Order: sequence, then C-alpha cells, then structure tokens
Amino acid sequence: MVVFIIMLIAGAVLYFKFSADPKELRERSKGRSAEQRQALRYFFNDGCLQKKVSDETYDAMVEARIKSLNAKAKAMAKIGLDESELKEIEPVHFEGYCFEQKKTYSKRGKDGKWRSSAYQISWLFFSVTQVYLYQYTFNMDEDGKKEATEEYFYKDITNFSTSSDTVETPYWDAKQKKVLLENVDRNRFSLVVPGDKFYCSMVQNEYTERAIQGMKAKLREKKNG
Repeated sequence: MVVFIIMLIAGAVLYFKFSADPKELRERSKGRSAEQRQALRYFFNDGCLQKKVSDETYDAMVEARIKSLNAKAKAMAKIGLDESELKEIEPVHFEGYCFEQKKTYSKRGKDGKWRSSAYQISWLFFSVTQVYLYQYTFNMDEDGKKEATEEYFYKDITNFSTSSDTVETPYWDAKQKKVLLENVDRNRFSLVVPGDKFYCSMVQNEYTERAIQGMKAKLREKKNG
C-alpha cells in the first residue's frame, strides 16, 4: 500500500511537471480568444503531456486569417481608386512573418522554418504617375493590428530593393523554461525614397523575384521617359 501511494504521488508530480502550462503562457492567455490562446500555445509547446499545436495547425490558422482579411479589397478601398486606373503594371503583393524584438514570439518548426506571432501583407499598385502601397500587419496572439497607406510619385522613388538581415526575436526555450532571444534571418522588400525606406515582409521566391524585376523596369522607364 505504501509503495502504491508513493507511486501515485510520484505520478502526480510528474504529471504536473510535464503538463502544467508555463507561467508566461498563463499570463498572456488571460482575456484572449480561443484562437489567440491556441496561437500562444503553439509558441509555448512544452512537456510531453500537453496538448500541442503543430506547425501544420498553426499554418492553417494563419492562412484562414489571411483569407478572411481580403487584403486586396481592403487596399483598393483605402486607396480610393478604381483598379482600371492602376494598370501600368500588374499589382504586386508581398507577405510573410514579422520578426521584431520584444514584439513577437517566434518558433522554429520541425521543417526548419521560423514562424512568428505577427504576419504582414503588402499590396502595391501602379498608376501612370504614382505607386500606391497598402500594408496590413496582424497578430495571431492578440487583437493588435496596423494599417498603413502610402503613395509615391515615380520621380521621388530612388529604388526598389530587397534586403536580408538578422534580428533578435523572443522564443520559448522548453529546456530552460524561459523566454530567450534567438537570431533569425528575415527578408524584406523596400521602397526607397530620399532619406527613408518603407519595408515589407516577404518570402523570396520566383514570384517576388519576377515582380521586383518588373517594378524596377517600370521605374527605369518612368525615370528615363
């Protein structure tokens, strides 16, 4: 009987150790929606008995959020022009996770890909004289969002470019049971004007390469025309 009781106590201790949510997860989850709590759990997956959120599940959550936004329609509404007026070249869009120190949580998935709690979508439209940019950034773990609309005359644009840099971003270390900082590489598109740059999160692929080359060709045409 004594041995049985000891085994029960040991089992209870192990269960609590491996299934209890980290304190920071409990604190961040207060007042959050079910979806936001699930997103937080993805970044704080910890212990063998916890209900884990997989990379695939988190990707599906982000994709569903993206589709619900209908960002291109939002962009057109904000710009206030008909799409027929923006046919100098085809509209271009960039999107990708945002990695910012102390503002987002990050995690390296089993596929080696870094994901974060913030995602950014940018649309660029091209009229005869101007470039219009709309950007929407949302957070999966909270209600925070940010919208920006900018417009630039071709003559004022110095360049369209891409950049890769490294940023320290918070992630949950399951072994040390605390949030640490990790260097994460990020890719961004930038619209350059004298004294300033407007950045857009992006994933480098064949589409973005072709789109940027087309934008550069159009800018050269406008500058030399």
